[in-house]
Amino acid sequence: MLGAIGAGACVGLAGCIGDAGGEDDGDESGSEDDEHPNAPHLEEPGDEPIEFSHGQHCAVCGMGPTDYSDWYSQLAHETEERAIFCSSGCMTAYLADVPVDSEIVGAWTVDYETGELIDALEAHFVIVTDESGADDNDVMGLNPRPFADEDDALAYLEEWDAEELTEDDIIGFEEIDAEVAAHYRPGRFPRD
Repeated sequence: MLGAIGAGACVGLAGCIGDAGGEDDGDESGSEDDEHPNAPHLEEPGDEPIEFSHGQHCAVCGMGPTDYSDWYSQLAHETEERAIFCSSGCMTAYLADVPVDSEIVGAWTVDYETGELIDALEAHFVIVTDESGADDNDVMGLNPRPFADEDDALAYLEEWDAEELTEDDIIGFEEIDAEVAAHYRPGRFPRD
């Protein structure tokens, strides 16, 4: 109990030290708001993927990505901030309200067909929405199905039995928005 009180006092005091003007300027890394629930938590230079490891946590849900190697994803910002995700579904929530005012210079996710890490910026995401089609392998419910090869994404449309899908249900990375994220992680991204 005393430890919790002491920790709370330190946190409270830490909020009082620093900016004498009382304004929250963000930090030097480009974060708009340190309190954003999906703020990136790693700094690593480069525009190549980093190795997933124990001790990393999904920027959206907090789960360990190494427990979900069939789904994990990550992205890198120009400011060297990185966000790690347990799944492509959590990545959509991050993209619905990016908490960093910095260009995304790289993004990677696992190909649903091959199980290999692929360039998410070039991937084709099949937007599945019928929960009855979720399998035991899905993390936190449904997730969009990423494919490096557009032909694999098109073939998947025929394999998915839970709902009727068309080519319009295949989108690119740049098309992921709040509407898409709401299918996968409602309540996991701030809304205006």
